[in-house]
Amino acid sequence: MLEDTLHDLARKGFEESADSKRPTLMSDPEWRKVRETGTQLWLDTGDIDEAAKLFTAEFEALTTNNTLLNNEVQKGIYDDLVGEAAQVIRKVQPDISEADLVLEIAFLLNARHGLRLVERFGAKVSVELHTDLSHDVARSVAYGRRYHAISPKRFIVKVPLTPAGLISARILAGEGVPINFTLGFSARQNYVIARFTKPDYVNVFMGRLGVFLKENQLGSGDGIGEKATLATQRALLELRKTGESPSRLIGASMRLGEQVAALAGLDVYTMPPKVASQYREHPAASLSSRIQDDPDAPLAEGVEPTDFGAASLWAIPDGLKQAVDVLVAKDAASLTPEAIEDHFAQAGYGDLFPKWTASDIETVSKDGKIPVYATWKDRLQSGAVGFDALMNISALQSFVSDQKAFDDRVRSFL
Repeated sequence: MLEDTLHDLARKGFEESADSKRPTLMSDPEWRKVRETGTQLWLDTGDIDEAAKLFTAEFEALTTNNTLLNNEVQKGIYDDLVGEAAQVIRKVQPDISEADLVLEIAFLLNARHGLRLVERFGAKVSVELHTDLSHDVARSVAYGRRYHAISPKRFIVKVPLTPAGLISARILAGEGVPINFTLGFSARQNYVIARFTKPDYVNVFMGRLGVFLKENQLGSGDGIGEKATLATQRALLELRKTGESPSRLIGASMRLGEQVAALAGLDVYTMPPKVASQYREHPAASLSSRIQDDPDAPLAEGVEPTDFGAASLWAIPDGLKQAVDVLVAKDAASLTPEAIEDHFAQAGYGDLFPKWTASDIETVSKDGKIPVYATWKDRLQSGAVGFDALMNISALQSFVSDQKAFDDRVRSFL
């Protein structure tokens, strides 16, 4: 069977002891201080050599994504494995289509690289689903199970925020698969995720929020990502207190070393090496929890929060909570992505999961990693599209672009 064959190929030569043992690592006093605030430390990189310079005993995990893994694949380090895998897969399943062949090889490379990180650092590793699965519940569940089977103790499966992702992650989490629910930007998005899916982790991609304001001249960008992140953290703390969700928050897309101190007490940081290096070179003199401290998020002169729906990042209306109550009571297996969209639209929150058209996707893709405000201004101001929803689809499409570069390299060897 193809699944078993690729499982064995991914684990070929992998030390069994790496699944449960951790190599001896040096401790660092500055990172120890951060840990004492209650924050877990993760590195946001797939580069083993780069991670080795920073990874100390205080770090617990590494995250990879479509962009970061593409960076590793483009180095050529897996070219031989691609050829070997293609031969093995075609032998087991001669009639496999090229699209499915590429998908299987991409899965193998993600798993293989994740295992290398596990073996080198004895850490947990987030492995991300292929972007082609973002709107496919059945295949997301199938590949999520396969990742989990390859490394049950170390792999955390990353599922993107889409209506299909909500359903598939709820099924996987219900089966005991550790889930890192990614591509969140707001407290309300993560409230929905945490209540409905109950994943181990949710995210706020704080850095991209600030870049949106700065690039579109809506403000300096300072504080807005932190404000959304802290609002989300407080909401999750309340859900954990009431027993409604176990989810913990990852502060993602960090941009500056100073954010380490500014967000002290957050559940988890996943820091790019640049951010971790900046903080380690200039650590804070003292640290204390900042969870209750909301920063200012100054806007440019003449710009109002309603101009782009800023409040959607930190407000969780009672009506939305009631809509989630209804959804939580439903059987996930009976739901469809369209039913998720319709449910929130009927509750008055259609801006949370807009029905994106092919034209919308094309526009987002042309915008690049950060949406062009002028293009979306009217729909943001009218409430047809939520600011958090726009940032979510933009981030997903940027990962789609990097996934394509990854897949194109694989195809070049077939």
